[in-house]
Amino acid sequence: MYDVIGDVHGCRNEMHTLLRKLGYKQTETGLYHPESRIPVFLGDLTDRGPDSLGVIKDVSSWVKKQQALYCPGNHCDKLYRFFIGRDVRINNGLETTIAEWEALSPVEKQTSAATFRNLYENAPLYLMLDSDNLVVAHAGIRHKDLGRKDRKVKSFVLYGDVTGAKDKEGFPIRRDWPEIYPQGENCIVYGHTPVIAPRIAGKTVNIDTGCVFGGALTAFRYPEKTFVSAASEMPRVPEKFKTFPDGKNEA
Repeated sequence: MYDVIGDVHGCRNEMHTLLRKLGYKQTETGLYHPESRIPVFLGDLTDRGPDSLGVIKDVSSWVKKQQALYCPGNHCDKLYRFFIGRDVRINNGLETTIAEWEALSPVEKQTSAATFRNLYENAPLYLMLDSDNLVVAHAGIRHKDLGRKDRKVKSFVLYGDVTGAKDKEGFPIRRDWPEIYPQGENCIVYGHTPVIAPRIAGKTVNIDTGCVFGGALTAFRYPEKTFVSAASEMPRVPEKFKTFPDGKNEA
């Protein structure tokens, strides 16, 4: 039994509130659920929110103790490249995480960076659970690509089905991939694109309900296929939420 949790983006308080609502307990030995449920974090742990390093610390600890699962998102990928010395643009929220990190002591900076590198380097690109009936991928994945992890699939999973064009704010324009590509029987749970409420389209479920933009942090409970959310403590930014003409903006 799994609880797939959408993009946390540094909203540590909301993450802990949601875990409590889901029935998780925290003790000296870490995180546990009386029904042996497992939280699954689908990427973008950091950036824009107030406590990205705290989220890294928590999730890394739980994953290391085999108390949680994690796969990366595009923000995770960019932070990892920063920590290994690659030349990346410090924008689109990364600046908030770097500011937290720069405020640490030299020893703390080294430890924090190493913790995240270890988490990222040991994470699968996407997760296939319950005999492959449940797939968790940050920005989604086409059913026909399941099992592949090449460069093109990695780009899709992390960044979505981008057109190559950008919107007026300079962000990549993404195709509505669940409505374009043929679907299989696997339930694919993803985030990446903030929506007002969980969006179901065929066998796909988008659970990024824009916590960092004042929406909520949402979990998809599996196999129940129900939702549990914790309200955001952040100011609401309505223009950050995408709506769809097909009416599938709510579960």
